Amino acid sequence: MPARSPFAIANFRYYWTARLAAMLGQSAMMLIVGWQVYNLARESGMSPAAAAAQLGLVGLIQFVPLFALTPVTGWTADRVDRRWIARATIALQILCAALLAWFTAAGTMSLAALFVVAGLLGVARAFSGPALSALAPNLVPREILPTAIALSSIAWQAGLIGGPALGGYLYAWVPESAYLASAGLFGLSLLCLLLIGPLSRPEVDRGRHPLRQMIDGLAYVRTNRLVLAAITLDLFAVFLAGATALLPVYARDILAVGPEGLAQLGAAPAVGAAITALWFSFRPLRTDVGTKMLGAVIAFGLATIAFGFSTWMPLSLAALLVVGAADMFSVYVRQSLIQLHTPDAMRGRVGAVSMLTISASNELGEAESGFLAALIGPVAAVVAGGAGAIAITLAYLRWFPELRLARSFDPPGGAPRAS
Repeated sequence: MPARSPFAIANFRYYWTARLAAMLGQSAMMLIVGWQVYNLARESGMSPAAAAAQLGLVGLIQFVPLFALTPVTGWTADRVDRRWIARATIALQILCAALLAWFTAAGTMSLAALFVVAGLLGVARAFSGPALSALAPNLVPREILPTAIALSSIAWQAGLIGGPALGGYLYAWVPESAYLASAGLFGLSLLCLLLIGPLSRPEVDRGRHPLRQMIDGLAYVRTNRLVLAAITLDLFAVFLAGATALLPVYARDILAVGPEGLAQLGAAPAVGAAITALWFSFRPLRTDVGTKMLGAVIAFGLATIAFGFSTWMPLSLAALLVVGAADMFSVYVRQSLIQLHTPDAMRGRVGAVSMLTISASNELGEAESGFLAALIGPVAAVVAGGAGAIAITLAYLRWFPELRLARSFDPPGGAPRAS
């Protein structure tokens, strides 16, 4: 009898635990990296605006390797065992966490060290994103893939909830302990990935030149307008409304809540996202998926505007809760559409394109938010970003009717095939 729950499949259980542990470690580590960058910049005599620009630089440094490596990482995920790609990237993140712990404990942390580690993390995420996203559909039957995506998102969002709280409170206790905890969590993730057994591999046309195969992934995204719309809407909306990049500024200079408050601000979006993902794991979305995704992105923009104007911690937390819930709604629909409308032999390459847009919206969005905050101030930057997300969503109603008309996740005519 086919499995009715992804958790009935051992390989999925290992994958889910690995993702949870990795996200806990990653979100804890990156919150503290941002905090240390901002504080080192301020303590060196920089103004809040100049220090905010340093936060933008961290995002830019993480984005550059992902942008440069996208064609290679997608091709690799379709040609190399995806399990080993994920294992290697987690090992690199263990090294990064250990280095940060060493510099922090020795009192020799510098902006240069933080920027170098941010670049290494960008390389790790460039390879891990396509491999992990393409691996998930190989673990479960097609009919329960949307549920598996929701459960995988729960692991991701639970990591984003617990990670900032873990990192913030551990850093307030003993600074280097936050990075040591991240290294331990990455170690657990690596162990679980090693336990995932052999999987079926997609059939790849090995007679085609590697460069041609890389281009095929970009061409598929360009010609499948539903996949293109799903990928690029997130790119523009989150790129513009990158409020979370400026949380250290709000925690220190606007709300004045310190590292403990920063931990709460960092966890709030993930709490909202986890609630949404948990709901979808029990009640999968089935109808009018495109329209509902567009509505979620508009809610995301409105909540971002509310956060930008807030100077009261409870209101800020509530706004970020809605930001996370709306973003998770969009992620759930987008990832389900992309996975179910893409043939398995191309999921690595299409996943690399998706990962590029996610990183552009997140890391490059952080750079945009930091640099814009340096020019016009953090409040104006956040509010303008939320308004921009709403404007681009309204434009997509006209530009991509395929997204608005998507009634369910299933592609017309059954499973897609690689051309």
